[in-house]
Amino acid sequence: MSQTIKRGGRGVRKVAATQGKARQVRAAKTRTGSVIGTVLGWLPISEAQWQRIFLAAILSGAAALAWVVASFAGVPALANAQLAAVSRNAGFEVRRVEVRGTKNLNELKVYERALAERERAMTMVDVEALRAELLQLSWVEDARVSRQLPDSLVIDIVERKPAAVLRKVDKLVLIDATGHELEVVGPARAQGKLVVSGLGAGQQVVALQNLLSAAPALKPQLREAEWVGNRRWNFTFKTGQVLALPEGAESSAKALMTFARLDGVNRLLGGKAAAFDMRAGDRIYLRVPGRTDPVEQQAPQPVAIAAADQPDDVVGPAKVEPKAQAETKPKAKSEAKPKSEAKPKTETKPKAEAKSKAETKPKAEAKPKLQPKTKSEPKTESKSKGGAKPAAAKGAKG
Repeated sequence: MSQTIKRGGRGVRKVAATQGKARQVRAAKTRTGSVIGTVLGWLPISEAQWQRIFLAAILSGAAALAWVVASFAGVPALANAQLAAVSRNAGFEVRRVEVRGTKNLNELKVYERALAERERAMTMVDVEALRAELLQLSWVEDARVSRQLPDSLVIDIVERKPAAVLRKVDKLVLIDATGHELEVVGPARAQGKLVVSGLGAGQQVVALQNLLSAAPALKPQLREAEWVGNRRWNFTFKTGQVLALPEGAESSAKALMTFARLDGVNRLLGGKAAAFDMRAGDRIYLRVPGRTDPVEQQAPQPVAIAAADQPDDVVGPAKVEPKAQAETKPKAKSEAKPKSEAKPKTETKPKAEAKSKAETKPKAEAKPKLQPKTKSEPKTESKSKGGAKPAAAKGAKG
């Protein structure tokens, strides 16, 4: 029976030696291993994978370091300049600028900023920087800048919409719905637009728009809105009538809706009332020009005027007049009899008649209790005081 013997194979001694070395390595790792090695050992990543990861990190760090060195040396700038020169030679440079969407904005202001990029390579045009410059214009709400190969630059403008005119101390400024100032205008251009006035009114335009949305029927009839005391609004309509609203957004909105309802029923705008005061929450006050209540009318002052009209020879206050009139009334009755009996007496006749005439004049004029118009009337009253007694005595003798 034959037996095959293989030559060149690993002997038992070699295998035992290899296994012994492996045990020694594991034992050495166990003795000298760190915490990081222990943690990495728990991860499901082999040593070969860790080697690849570390190699990629080393290469990335080297590339970043090379880029920093090249930047300090000016290599990227040189590369961009070379690329721009190549594209310009190929015909890719800015030769035409197109502006769209402008209505109120002066296009020259746009071209001043856009033509700075003229004859520049399309790859060198900074679109974002140009857009930021355009957004600084007062009329521009938004802008879009795009390249149109091979040689065009297209600019689309979104303009702000004018909503009102802000009245300042020395000028009129056109503003949009947010209160952003657009440009200074003259009275002719401001005609027909809502005028906003008052200290700090520019910051209250948004609140004003919200307030007018509560009663949209009144908005076309409104001519001016005045921000009073930094707390409330006064509305002036195209008819010249003024509406005073209360403080607070909710209170003013309710008052404006109430006024719109009353105007729809009673036609307040265009009526006789010149002003409407709704600052009181539960009522509305109307002011009609040329009309006042009887209590508010000034009563005549005959005492002061009579005292000024009195002659210098009469001493005493003007309040004596009613007393003199009261004294002449009973005396006139007693003098009525002597008139008929005093006929045979020639001397007393004219005196009695003159005295009676002088005494009867104040009686007729004393009814309205107004001031005497002539200076002769106080003199007759002073004579009546001194002459009434002799007349009565003569009548008694007769």
